[in-house]
Amino acid sequence: MAERGGRKKRKMSFSTPEPRTLTAAVVTVSDSRSRGNGVDLSGPAVAEVLRKGGFQIVAEKIVPDEFSSIESLLKELAGNVGLIATTGGTGVAPRDITPEATRAVCGRIIEGVAEQMRQAGSKQTRYAVLSRGICGIRDQTLILNLPGNPRGAVHSLEAVLDLLPHILDLLIGNTQHSAETG
Repeated sequence: MAERGGRKKRKMSFSTPEPRTLTAAVVTVSDSRSRGNGVDLSGPAVAEVLRKGGFQIVAEKIVPDEFSSIESLLKELAGNVGLIATTGGTGVAPRDITPEATRAVCGRIIEGVAEQMRQAGSKQTRYAVLSRGICGIRDQTLILNLPGNPRGAVHSLEAVLDLLPHILDLLIGNTQHSAETG
């Protein structure tokens, strides 16, 4: 086909992105679990939901409710995985500081994700609104704070699980949108 000026019209070609591996780290924030007291139920429950959602779990860690420990581990993991899911330390008790440590390492916060988790959780228990968990971005890593209760953590994660691959695509520069994501 010729255009004006005698040039041939080029046919546009689109490449489909190569399938990528969704990677995640799960961090349990708990003083007692970090000391070896009791069994961590939340971390493994979160990891299982992520696996079923197509994520490869590359690390499962436990840290105490200490700002510097949480902050340091988040910095260490960021850049090595697409998602860091924390469980614990999101309530209103004096040692619940996971959101503060997360905010300190994130350049941007995605308020709507945490709002969605609390909204879904409030259909299960009125105490869901006490969760102060946040969702933020450090470089190309998404950090998601989940409650420490295993059921609450799983329910919160399931409320936003379908959003996570899209967010991670956007973080790596894949900004192609479907009609639904606009």
